[in-house]
Amino acid sequence: MKKIVFLWTFILLLMSCGTSKKVPKKSNKTYTKSEKIVANALKYKGVKYRFGGITKKGMDCSGIVYVSFLEENIQLPRISRDMAKTGQKIPLKKAQKGDLLFFKTSKKGRGINHVGLIVSVKNNKIRFIHSTTSRGVIISQLSEKYWKNAFVKAMKIL
Repeated sequence: MKKIVFLWTFILLLMSCGTSKKVPKKSNKTYTKSEKIVANALKYKGVKYRFGGITKKGMDCSGIVYVSFLEENIQLPRISRDMAKTGQKIPLKKAQKGDLLFFKTSKKGRGINHVGLIVSVKNNKIRFIHSTTSRGVIISQLSEKYWKNAFVKAMKIL
């Protein structure tokens, strides 16, 4: 009987040792302001489109850019047309993560009416996050015909 009690005690002791949780190791990586802004924007991926929106209930294209920068205490104008006057114009080949892309998507003479935030540049492929009326907050590639044809300029804010 003592052997059975000892055996069960030993088994329970072994099982309890295996249930301890591992504490995740803290990363020592420091993030650039651009990386933080992009991470802020990516939190809103999938949010539906809402004209003038700046919350998870709905966002427009300038709303996602505005909020992503504001979360890092950088105040930008609220609408894309005015954002396009902020920062420094850069050649597309020098565009990097965190830079802004501006578009004219309307054939009417309104000028710039859309903005996206670059999330990655790999092998000369530029991916950007933005909000569209039909699909909400999504990631697109600048090489897509529609966006390539509507592209106006790239701007560096930071």
